Amino acid sequence: MSANNANKKRSQELIDENLKMAFSETLDEGIPDRFKDLLAKLKDTASDKSSEEPKK
Repeated sequence: MSANNANKKRSQELIDENLKMAFSETLDEGIPDRFKDLLAKLKDTASDKSSEEPKK
């Protein structure tokens, strides 16, 4: 493996590690209550609309 390829590989590994850390921290934050409330409202609206559609 040439030095250039080794450097590219190491750079990619560092990027991967940093992205994993960033997303891991984000996942640990959880979902704010206001978003949970919004998701619940959207789910209820979708359920209401699907029950109003005529059955074939």
